[in-house]
Amino acid sequence: MEREYDGRGLELGDVIEETDAYTRYEVSYRSGELTISGIMNVPAGDGPFPVLILAHGYIDPEIYTTGRGLAREQDYLARQGYAVLHTDYRNHAGSDDDPDNEVRLRLGYTADVIDAVLAVRESSSPYLDGDRVGLLGRSMGGGVVLNALVVEPGLVDAAVIYASVSSDTVDNFDMWIRGEPERGELTEQIIDAYGAPEDNPQFWRNVSPRTFFDRVTEPVLIHHGTADDTCPIDWAYETRDALDEAGAEVTLEVYDGEQHAFEPQWQESIERTAAFFDDHL
Repeated sequence: MEREYDGRGLELGDVIEETDAYTRYEVSYRSGELTISGIMNVPAGDGPFPVLILAHGYIDPEIYTTGRGLAREQDYLARQGYAVLHTDYRNHAGSDDDPDNEVRLRLGYTADVIDAVLAVRESSSPYLDGDRVGLLGRSMGGGVVLNALVVEPGLVDAAVIYASVSSDTVDNFDMWIRGEPERGELTEQIIDAYGAPEDNPQFWRNVSPRTFFDRVTEPVLIHHGTADDTCPIDWAYETRDALDEAGAEVTLEVYDGEQHAFEPQWQESIERTAAFFDDHL
């Protein structure tokens, strides 16, 4: 919250694919001192088009390739007339490396999403309407979006999160770092740096977006399935209730029997997503 963000230098690179509805480009932009890679789907036509920034869930950076993740959403939303920028994040694909990102609880991803929005807003591209921008994040990317909303109030016009991680960072630390035996070294590094949650609760409150939900100014739509065994449905209820209590405009759509990957009811969810962005962008 205390730092300044200066996302800039958005560049459309090589054409990856041309479809009947949009052209897919390689893109890059600047986030602080780093160059971040990604892809952008630009709808056919003259533009300018409203823009959606997509924040993907966890994919091992060792196997990640540019634009990987949220493939269905990238395609569908571009076909609805949105320019879709899918950021790779630092340490992924063609992005620059940040060796401290894991110990810093991956907060660098939040900076990369904020700077993606700012890079779009300052771009002179005739394809992009920088006055109409939304965020969409899935799983880990849902947490990234929640972080961005509390760090930079008014950053975007609306936000959607799918099957999100918890808005309490302790839940995520216990689930995927302290709770994983093979991540013992990273657990020790994080505890050495900040203290364990039970020993330094103030730090862990202050690194959780839920603590600062009173700063959220954008309407938020949450999608979550009751059978999600990666991110429990209780996390969605807790996030919804905390946002509502803080005065934010929030809607939770619950999908009975739907799992983390969203398969049978994905079409219904994406149609709701497009309608939500249409209303607010």
